[in-house]
Amino acid sequence: MNSKFTKIVRILLGLILIVFGANKIYTFIPLPQPPTAAADFMNSLADTGYVITLIAIVEIIIGFMLLLKLWVPFVLLLLIPLSLNILLFHLFLDIPSIGTAILVVVLNGILLYKHRVKYKPLFV
Repeated sequence: MNSKFTKIVRILLGLILIVFGANKIYTFIPLPQPPTAAADFMNSLADTGYVITLIAIVEIIIGFMLLLKLWVPFVLLLLIPLSLNILLFHLFLDIPSIGTAILVVVLNGILLYKHRVKYKPLFV
């Protein structure tokens, strides 16, 4: 669990989550214009006044916890629904921008596999 590969994957995933989470709050990375359906969906989430901000804060917190190596197995479980929703959003609404979503799911999967011993008590 403490191999260099696992450390690199954990840090990379943490950085991705922090950067894209912060970008939801303060746009500093210009993103390409999404298709109409994706833009409509994101606008409806933004119109609630809290959903996008909440998602961004959760991403940033998870990212920092991964970078600081705090409660990593727990944080990886918290990231499952978030990463799957990111993947499904891009799969159904914005295929051209699916690369980062796939990367987040794969990195999360690798880390979940590396920490699988910690999850055994959940399934006994």
